[in-house]
Amino acid sequence: QVQLAESGGGSVETGGSLSLSCVGSPYTANAYCRAWFRQVPGKEREGIAAINRDGKAVYANSVKGRFTISADNANNILFLQMNKLQLDDTAMYYCAADTIRAANVLGPPITAEYNYWGRGTQVNVSS
Repeated sequence: QVQLAESGGGSVETGGSLSLSCVGSPYTANAYCRAWFRQVPGKEREGIAAINRDGKAVYANSVKGRFTISADNANNILFLQMNKLQLDDTAMYYCAADTIRAANVLGPPITAEYNYWGRGTQVNVSS
């Protein structure tokens, strides 16, 4: 059962920006960590950014300095601001929540540590 809903994907040219949102459900309202992942066909899902309840964030090297994760915990919404988009940012983007205290923000998010997922939103970057 899907408990998260992403939005904001679309098509953009290289160098452009997009902002993704992820609305949670009552099941994820008290998540310990929330994160963004992305996946392209034929490749493993990549954790790109995570944030904990205290607002501490961590990023994968591939997006550090270009993407910003933030959360509105009161309204159970997760955001991802993506700037300076590159061709290899093209992917399906997923949000995830950890409600069992499995995840942390010591490093980029790990798929197995998140127990709630959205269906994804597609981001296409073209030249």
